[in-house]
Amino acid sequence: MDKLTSMTVFVKTAESGSFTAAARLLAMTPQMAGKHVDALEKELGVRLLHRSTRKHALTEAGRAYFEACRRVLEEAAAADAVALAQTGHPRGTLRVTAPVAFGTYRLAHEIKAFLAEFPDVKIDLVLGDRQIDLLQDGFDVAFRIGALADSQLVARPLAPYRLVPCAAPAYLAAFGTPTHPRELAQHVCLDYAFESFPAPYAWAFMDGATKIEVEPRSQLRCNDGRALIAAAEAGLGIVLAGEPNVAQSVAAGRLVPILEGYAAPMRPMHLLYVDRRAQAPKQRAFVEWALARFGAAAPAGPKRKSPTKTPRERSSARKPRV
Repeated sequence: MDKLTSMTVFVKTAESGSFTAAARLLAMTPQMAGKHVDALEKELGVRLLHRSTRKHALTEAGRAYFEACRRVLEEAAAADAVALAQTGHPRGTLRVTAPVAFGTYRLAHEIKAFLAEFPDVKIDLVLGDRQIDLLQDGFDVAFRIGALADSQLVARPLAPYRLVPCAAPAYLAAFGTPTHPRELAQHVCLDYAFESFPAPYAWAFMDGATKIEVEPRSQLRCNDGRALIAAAEAGLGIVLAGEPNVAQSVAAGRLVPILEGYAAPMRPMHLLYVDRRAQAPKQRAFVEWALARFGAAAPAGPKRKSPTKTPRERSSARKPRV
């Protein structure tokens, strides 16, 4: 008889307490289950089970052999998983979590291509800005923006998440357009309220090699980037938002990018998943797709216009203004 099958029958019999219960789990007759265990005992030359009409119990030798069999069967299952991960067809439900703004303005639009390529995969997409525990909450993959805490997760870097400051034309007409990051201190700013980790309250810009940090004067803070964009469109103040998040608003003229002569702030972005011996085909396919789509190129967004320069400025490099 097949040795692994016999080991499986023995383990199930020990766990369930009878050949009848084990046979029911393994879709075989109780007589066949008994023959598998008899074959093991004959080969080993020891009694593994104390048989009775009510319940079968492990002998001393049976207890030791039971633990060894469980380890062997676990290793065999792991080996099968490795092979299936390499050759298996992606299928089943994949649980993915992502920040609200990125999920709304980027991932939800792009994911159509993945589902078209892998029609047997279903995506359970959960959006939220709270940092969750992938194992505890049962997620396969997570997109995360910002600095990462130490963990046992695999973190694959994606293109940095680029931010752009912008405001409604009505706000700029009423209060003026800032030409230097320091001028933001005299303007009303709309700031994001981070839930799961300390907020980087300073808005940072680069002027060449010089970093300029500004503490925004926030009249409104909110934990939803979509609400902040809506508030900016209503003329409440200046918002610092992801480029793809405001792309439609900029294209429609509801928002106008400002401070375009300075490098926009960027936050690191990663794709996270649990370090397993073998990835399921659906997870591996999604990770490869996400890295190809979001890993190489910067996030799509409104094209940045070069600031208009005077002839004098064009003839010489601009000095840092800090």
